[in-house]
Amino acid sequence: MNVDKILSERDFQLGIFSANCSGGFAATKIPERWSASWDDNVRLAKLADEVGIDFLLPITRWIGYGGETNFHGSVLEPIAWASGLLALTKRIRIFSTVNTSYTHPVVVAKQMATADQIGHGRAGLNIVAGWNQPEYEVFGIDLPADHNERYALAQEWWDVIQKIWSSEERFDYNGKYFNLEHVEGDPKPYRGTIPILNAGSSGQGRDFATRNSNFVLTSVMGPEDGANIVKTLKANAKEKFNRNVGIFTTSHVVCRPTKEEAADFLNYYAVENADWGAVDNLMNLQKLHAKSFTEEMLQTFRSRFASGHGSIPLVGTPDDVANEIRRFYDAGFAGMTLAFVDYVGELEYFAQEVLPRLERMGIRAPRLETQEV
Repeated sequence: MNVDKILSERDFQLGIFSANCSGGFAATKIPERWSASWDDNVRLAKLADEVGIDFLLPITRWIGYGGETNFHGSVLEPIAWASGLLALTKRIRIFSTVNTSYTHPVVVAKQMATADQIGHGRAGLNIVAGWNQPEYEVFGIDLPADHNERYALAQEWWDVIQKIWSSEERFDYNGKYFNLEHVEGDPKPYRGTIPILNAGSSGQGRDFATRNSNFVLTSVMGPEDGANIVKTLKANAKEKFNRNVGIFTTSHVVCRPTKEEAADFLNYYAVENADWGAVDNLMNLQKLHAKSFTEEMLQTFRSRFASGHGSIPLVGTPDDVANEIRRFYDAGFAGMTLAFVDYVGELEYFAQEVLPRLERMGIRAPRLETQEV
């Protein structure tokens, strides 16, 4: 991926988020909620590849959030998931999401290089420094209460991987968290390295992201506060690390021919049939251990967590959805992730109705199957 070209031309990137998790982004009890089965993910990946979606981004999860549906209780492991989908697609970038606290960097370096070889340079890595206390308990390790500690470990973890990918000779590594001897790594990624994404929203997280990532995924309330966050993050990257980064945010889409149909479906799955037990468990964990959302967001976003994991709602007609996406483009974002209740059926409609509108607005160029990613 030519990151500087994307950022200079402002071709707004669109990615599909969380399709490897049961329920996707919607904490709902409706029977037609997303299954996250392998077969459904294959259908989605091939469709996204065909219609010109830029990337797929998974969530890493080891236990669900409870409630009546145990939201995110069934999850396809991201690196295996990405490797399989890279073998079945042609153009689309596919990220793997990896937690630095309980995955060894030597293993991940080999896994990601293998995935990138499978995809001929289309793999990406989403680095997660960790926040979900119950998952740490699953692995029998402690979640550091200090964000500085989490990101210091993540930095050392990523430094090890970069050294493996850049070194032709064996090396030793002596750090605070990793003490390694006679390390080597071959094969390397297809083009030597791969694009890095990180969801940094705390102060420490944003420093880590702007220092190391090509793309920063951050939560916002809307394009108005988002514009200031974009300016802050890009300035942080340039002033502290002399780097250029693209800023992404997250969304969930309910797009229908009329506003009434869109509003009715949102009410159906995210109000009448919301899994409020799962929503409250998720929000409590976010409040206690993560800094992805501000206190103001958590106080006002309960409905957003039911409909789309706290992400931006894009609800309405194709014109409404396209116009709202344009507001994020105008705010300086380099792209955003999308989630749907029915990823396959609703992406078909989105591709048919919204993507052409974005192209006419000049936000996205028409995609060719052979276009380099």
